[in-house]
Amino acid sequence: MPLSRANGVDIWYEVSGKGPPLVLVHANPFDHDLFLYQRARLSTWFRVIAVDIRSYGRSARVETPFTIDDMVADVMGVIHDEGAEGAVILGVSVGSRIVMKMGIDHTDEIAAIIAVGSGSEPRGANFDRRIKGYEGPDLPGYHAEHLRSLVSPAFAASPLGRYLLNIFSERDPTLSGKAIAQGFRALAVSDVTEGCRTLDLPVLVVNGALDNALPRGRGMADLLPRGRHVTIPGAGHACCLEDPAAFDAAVIDFLTSEKLMPAL
Repeated sequence: MPLSRANGVDIWYEVSGKGPPLVLVHANPFDHDLFLYQRARLSTWFRVIAVDIRSYGRSARVETPFTIDDMVADVMGVIHDEGAEGAVILGVSVGSRIVMKMGIDHTDEIAAIIAVGSGSEPRGANFDRRIKGYEGPDLPGYHAEHLRSLVSPAFAASPLGRYLLNIFSERDPTLSGKAIAQGFRALAVSDVTEGCRTLDLPVLVVNGALDNALPRGRGMADLLPRGRHVTIPGAGHACCLEDPAAFDAAVIDFLTSEKLMPAL
């Protein structure tokens, strides 16, 4: 699988399918396999490019301070390496903040945005607990706790939920808590509120009904000139993993309405 070094950091990504580009940017504390259902389904119509953001998967562990702008440059490097200008970009949580900033800063290179589980404002001290947890002595224990908190309690307790979350827990030996903490520090101070007010792109904002970010997601959608909001019933923050049928249907409906859904 390819690596992009356009921003001076090794960023791994996977490409599947053919058609217009669709770039997927995952959440903390997952990796590109957060989109295992979307890669399988949406590659029917799109050239799906699923990125491991810095500090996850097969991408570089960066333990020194960085910013959301650095993470934007990582993903834009993948887009340029792949000749994927004009892509639809989809991000979850920190990935949502990355794709929103990509749209604001690189509007002419983006066709549409799907932002999942995020708002527009900085979170500041809200992430202190996450930073402390990932820099603490029990990375596997804290990672497992964090993963469970991002889905509904019923899903986390189900055989399927336990199986899927364990995919990410099994990768604990390859993770760096210090690098993950730097990602939270970058997100904590990032603010795209003013950029959202003038963003001239179609944006779908998605939240699970049990997602703590739901009020912030609705607020961001209200800011956007071409924004709309969808709620996935019964799901939490990682709604694309919990209810892929409902999530994918919302994405396909949005892209169809914007005339961005290719015909088979």
